[in-house]
Amino acid sequence: MHAISAETRATVDEVLDYARRRAVYEDVPLDKPLTPRDLSRLASGSITADGIGARRATALFENVLAPACVTTDHPAYLSFIPSAPTKAAIAFDLVVSASSVYGGSWMEGSGAVFAENEVLHWLAAEFGLPAGAGGVFMQGGTIGNLSALVTARDAARRRNRELGRPDPARWVVVGSAEAHSSIASAAAVMDVDVAKVPTGDDGRLHGDALVPVLDAHGDAVFAVVATGGTTNFGIVDDIASIADVTSERGVWLHVDGAYGLAAMLVERMRPAFAGVERADSLIVDPHKWLFAPFDACALLYREPDKALLAHTQHAEYLDTLTGSADWNPSDLGIQLTRRARGLPLWFSLATHGTEMYRSAIAYGIDLAREIADEIEARPGLSLVRDPQLSVVVFRRDGWTLADYAAWSDRLLEDQQGFVVPSSHRGEPVLRFAIISPLTTFELLTGILDTLV
Repeated sequence: MHAISAETRATVDEVLDYARRRAVYEDVPLDKPLTPRDLSRLASGSITADGIGARRATALFENVLAPACVTTDHPAYLSFIPSAPTKAAIAFDLVVSASSVYGGSWMEGSGAVFAENEVLHWLAAEFGLPAGAGGVFMQGGTIGNLSALVTARDAARRRNRELGRPDPARWVVVGSAEAHSSIASAAAVMDVDVAKVPTGDDGRLHGDALVPVLDAHGDAVFAVVATGGTTNFGIVDDIASIADVTSERGVWLHVDGAYGLAAMLVERMRPAFAGVERADSLIVDPHKWLFAPFDACALLYREPDKALLAHTQHAEYLDTLTGSADWNPSDLGIQLTRRARGLPLWFSLATHGTEMYRSAIAYGIDLAREIADEIEARPGLSLVRDPQLSVVVFRRDGWTLADYAAWSDRLLEDQQGFVVPSSHRGEPVLRFAIISPLTTFELLTGILDTLV
């Protein structure tokens, strides 16, 4: 299996040939899931004592397994938060795997870590963080948020030790009622409580709403989470007023910008994110609106040394790594073994330049506004809220959840789009999440035409 032979060369050629076809295919189908029964009938029996060979295995994936997966980078994939990696990023992801680079330490992967840090330092500067800021590429937003909150709690514990103050019986993290589900998930893993703050009529968390919650929980609060673009609506919290409150009280401010923070790369959108520069930590997911492949979350700290204290693992066989010339990525988050998942983004940025990224993000924002206006002009359709970023939430008047679900199923069956129902305050709604620069106004209006 490991030798360089005619068989292994043929295997590599077979896989790379399929990868090339898939990467440059101009009309990738949207595809749809199959039932467990269908997949059992069509795909069972691939694991055998002697193997089925690369050609048959590749054909099985290409013709059965891949078509049973909805294509997340398809222009008509408009549910959840899509992915739209550049061709350069997709291609370089193959290089990352082929190179067997270990991205956890400077000693073993200094070239890869340096390139990743180039991207992280650029992002930190774009978000207004100070020169000493830095971080690491994590698996995704859930792990990034968890790592940041672990760092925040560790910092609070250390502060208590310095002040000779006991820790609370239960730690508390505070966020809005609209915060991503990963915050509650992180809190459950950490065995801490979550205090949810109601948002205003605008859907945003404001600093004044934090005050009574912080008063109620006192020193038990180790972090406040602001959201830089909610998943359901793309709403940005009033981060500046939140930062005023957390700064005054000495509470860690974390900004979950997994989806929306990339919009800061568009100059006219920067005022919406005022206050991000005051965050102690933040995340943004390149596999969302920065056009990288799954899976990549950029986790940034104002003071990376605090993360090193919280996350550096110590063992006899690891001690040789702690004296590195630069920090080790594995010391900044919940991980040890890691692939250099930031390299595909680095390669795409280096290839295309940052201005193309700004233009591609701006396109999604402009298209959201254009299709929102179209929805408002159509009888029987209405917006639930004006879009702030690239998520458009709307309703078909008089429809129930069952109506939306049946329509969504037909849309996918016809391979016209992937738009699943969502909800807002108990009301079933629809939403377009626009990420791909290949999504067009005509494609979206074609989907609206089916809402009859």
